Amino acid sequence: MANLKEVRNRIKSVSSTQQITKAMKMVSAAKLKRATNAIIQLRPYASKLKDLLANLSASLEDNTSPYLQEREPVRVLVVVVSSNRGLAGAFNTNVIKTANNLIAEKYPKQLAAGNVSIVAIGKKAQEFYQRRKYNVIGNNNDLYSDLNFENASKITEAIMQGFVNGDYDRVELVYNHFRNAAVQYLITEQLLPVPKAEKKEEVKAANVDYILEPSQQEIVEQLIPKNIKIQLYRAVLDSNASEHGARMTAMDKATENAGELLKSLKLSYNQARQAAITTELTEIVSGAAALSGGN
Repeated sequence: MANLKEVRNRIKSVSSTQQITKAMKMVSAAKLKRATNAIIQLRPYASKLKDLLANLSASLEDNTSPYLQEREPVRVLVVVVSSNRGLAGAFNTNVIKTANNLIAEKYPKQLAAGNVSIVAIGKKAQEFYQRRKYNVIGNNNDLYSDLNFENASKITEAIMQGFVNGDYDRVELVYNHFRNAAVQYLITEQLLPVPKAEKKEEVKAANVDYILEPSQQEIVEQLIPKNIKIQLYRAVLDSNASEHGARMTAMDKATENAGELLKSLKLSYNQARQAAITTELTEIVSGAAALSGGN
């Protein structure tokens, strides 16, 4: 049986931890609300832009955009979107594991040849791949300090320029798709070259007979870079909302576990206290009996 002082110290420690986890849960809940609003507002625009681009580009006989050029994937870039902080359950572990599986299953030859590079958005992914001696390009950990389209676009522009220059032939994106606070889906999608949409035979010509200015070709060439930037920005917003949801869920569970542990410790404390009282009473009675026997 643990002594009373040890149990009291443990109760105090667990109570402090419970207060911290409860506060972190409340902070994450407030941040989750803002992050959820941001991704919900962006999704319809991103989806509509992607559909519009698909309809326009599918009807073009020839598109000279460099972002559509299919090449043998000799050099591959993987964009891994994680978070800057931990205490979010398996959030960061899962996204890194998914990226590693993608590389191992789809690009083993490129990995063996040292032709796999990483763009990490988030300190956890950055540190993971740097420790394992991957070619990590840049440092984007400050993005979450001021998360907006302009700052995210700077990262996308560097990636797009590298693709055009031939620094890498394919760009893959790995991130958490936000559904709700308890559910996030891991998504892997090709960012570059932009996947070509198939022509839909069931769509009638009258339904897509638009009057386009200046021309369909020029509009598509302007929309493609914008669409790439929007898709990466959407992925970062999705991941940001997923992070706060995962952390809120993890801290809620930690608070519950601390409560259960406190119950167990208080029970142990009461048992130890009762045992101590019983021992003291026994000693008093024994002492009194000894004195009475002596008389």
